[in-house]
Amino acid sequence: MNLQEYLRDVPDFPKPGIVFKDITPLLRDPEAFRTSIARLVDLARDLEPTVIAGIESRGLLFGAPLALELGIGFVPIRKKGK
Repeated sequence: MNLQEYLRDVPDFPKPGIVFKDITPLLRDPEAFRTSIARLVDLARDLEPTVIAGIESRGLLFGAPLALELGIGFVPIRKKGK
């Protein structure tokens, strides 16, 4: 599965010159989301992590299911000033 097909470019957001990567099409498709988590698990497993930390907000969306699949804990991290 080509996960790039589930990412959408939003030019000039939040300001001119920046291309925002919209992941909502990936999150909307259960097979694509499941595949993205499975690929992260494949990458992370050999590293033998003991905990996954995810920075809001995308880090929370991907970090929690990654930790669950690896059978380890998850720590959510907020950005400074939030």
